[in-house]
Amino acid sequence: MAILVYTENFDGKFKKSTYELISYGKEIAKVENSEVVAVTIGTVDAGVLNELSKYGASKIISVKNAELNDFSSQAHASAIVQAAKKVNADVVIFANNPNGKAISSRVAVKMDAGLVPAAVGIPSSLAPFTVRKKAFSGKAFADMVITSDVKVLTLTQNSFKVIEAPVTAVLEDFNAEISADMFGAKPVEVVKTTGKLSVTDAEILVSGGRGLKGPENWGMVEEMAEILGAATCCSRPVTDLDWRPHHEHVGQTGKVVAPNLYIAIGISGAVQHLAGVNGSKVMVVINTDKDAPFFESANYGIVGDAFDVVPKLNAAFKKFKAGN
Repeated sequence: MAILVYTENFDGKFKKSTYELISYGKEIAKVENSEVVAVTIGTVDAGVLNELSKYGASKIISVKNAELNDFSSQAHASAIVQAAKKVNADVVIFANNPNGKAISSRVAVKMDAGLVPAAVGIPSSLAPFTVRKKAFSGKAFADMVITSDVKVLTLTQNSFKVIEAPVTAVLEDFNAEISADMFGAKPVEVVKTTGKLSVTDAEILVSGGRGLKGPENWGMVEEMAEILGAATCCSRPVTDLDWRPHHEHVGQTGKVVAPNLYIAIGISGAVQHLAGVNGSKVMVVINTDKDAPFFESANYGIVGDAFDVVPKLNAAFKKFKAGN
């Protein structure tokens, strides 16, 4: 038996969340007394692949099919299923991101497996296989039991720490059997944002809402982000008003995030917004309305005008970083 982890690469590189997945799989493997096998699709240098062995992957399968360079959830799922059967995997793990969600459900169907999306912890039991996930938009937790022979999980970002557990890994190239009918729409162009920290990868997020009154006032938000080494994001009304680009929208209807620190400026905290950010380890809210819903969920709150509070915080952060 083996734990198979889908390690999605981005232009031939792995993100921190990938090492989190391997570490998570390794903890399950310890209890199960099995090995962790990583599978990746696309061209990745051997040196980069070997990085996965630092966190416990003893075998790394590199799927080489050129046709898989264009993303297709059906084709990618087929390749991963073939890799899972090859190593006799009984647990298959994905990141709880858009691609992970799209592929994992197909893998579960193809392998007649139970699926737990958005898992947040190590299984509390292997017999029966029981794992905890978020429920009711993050307001509660549910302990899910999987009775199928194969189990499929997606892991919520930042819900498990990265743990180094170096092993010697075997690298193996693999060509999956992929048919042309597995591809539907073909992408004509892929446009990627560059030069900015990704909202989903950032450890710290500084977020703004309608309380900032207009796009011309975003300078202090960007300044705070620069000082803290953070990414900027916003609530849905802000993107609806075209104050900020849509790739910065976080919340239930935008990007679901789980940074170590989330600073909300001028955001009241509607349930849809909170559902997408309540995985944050620490939340700080700045709002003039002491009755804003966000204060009920935040770890720290400042009741005050953002135009007064934020510049003072920025000055304090600069002084702290300068060691004064």
